[in-house]
Amino acid sequence: MIMKNQTVLSHFILRGLPIPPEHQHLFYVLFLAMYLTTVLGNLIIIILILLDSHLHTPMYFFLSNLSFSDFCFSSVTMPKLLQNMQSQDPSISYVGCLTQMYFFMFFANMENFLLVAMAYDRYVAICFPLHYTSIISTKLCVCMVALSWVCTTLYSMLHTLLVARLSFCEDNIIPHFFCDTSALLNLACSDIFINELMIFILGGPIVVIPFLLIIVSYVKIVCSILKVSSAQVIHKVFSTCGSHLSVVSLFYGTIIGLYLCPSSNNSTVKETAMAMMYTVVTPMLNPFIYSLRNRDIKEALIRILCRNKISL
Repeated sequence: MIMKNQTVLSHFILRGLPIPPEHQHLFYVLFLAMYLTTVLGNLIIIILILLDSHLHTPMYFFLSNLSFSDFCFSSVTMPKLLQNMQSQDPSISYVGCLTQMYFFMFFANMENFLLVAMAYDRYVAICFPLHYTSIISTKLCVCMVALSWVCTTLYSMLHTLLVARLSFCEDNIIPHFFCDTSALLNLACSDIFINELMIFILGGPIVVIPFLLIIVSYVKIVCSILKVSSAQVIHKVFSTCGSHLSVVSLFYGTIIGLYLCPSSNNSTVKETAMAMMYTVVTPMLNPFIYSLRNRDIKEALIRILCRNKISL
C-alpha cells in the first residue's frame, strides 16, 4: 500500500558486515565459534553459581544475572547474523526488527545497571566490611535486580513504541547487521523529533549516570585503601575489584569510542566494528575475565568436578 511516497513495509534488509564474498565462510566459522564460546562460558558461570553453595553471595548473585544478560544480549543479534551469512538472505520482518531492537536495548541497559550494582557491592564490601551483611542483604539484592528489570523494560518499550508509530519510505536497507534504533530513524519518512528528544532526555542519563556512579564508587574505594599501609590488603582489594574493572572498561570503552569519539571517515565501518565489540566480543570475554581472575570460580569448578567424579 503506497501513499505519498510512503509504504507499509513488511520487512527490512540488513546490509550486514562489510566482508568480501570470498571470506564469508571464514568469518561465519569465526563468528559461530565466538557465539558458542559466549553461550558456553556464560552458562558455565550461571551453573557454577547455582550449584555451589559457597557462591551464594550478593556478588555472585549479581554475576549470575550479568552472565544471563550477556548470554541473551549476544543471542539477540548473533543467530540472525549467522543465519543471514549462511543463507545469503539478509531480510528481517518488520515485527522481527522491532523485537530485535527492543531486546537489544533491554539487555544492553540491563548490563549497564548490573555493573552499577556490582560496583556498589564492592564499595560496601571494602569501605564498610563490618556492616556488609547488614547493608547488602538478600532483599536489597533482589530489589536492585528487579528495579533494573523494570527500568530497562519501560525504557526499551518506550523507544520501541515510538519507532512503531513511524512511517517508513520505500528504502528499507539498514546499513548494519542488526536493527539499530538510529538506523531505523534514518529510514523514517515521518517526523522523528519526539524519538530524538526521548533519546536525548533518557538515553544520555541512562548511560552517563550509571557510569558516574561506578566512577564515584571506585574513587571512594581507592581513597579508602590508600589509608591502609598493608601491601597485602591493597593487593587483595585490587584482586577483588580487578575483574569488575576489566568488564567495566570493556563495556564503557566501546560506548565512549563509538558515541563520544565520532569519525567522519568510514563511520559505518567504525560503528559496525564497535557494535561487534560490545555485542559479541565483550559478552564472550566476560566469563573468561571472571573465571581466570577469580579464585572462588576456579575452586567451585574443581569442587563440582570432584563431586561428580566421586558420585560416578
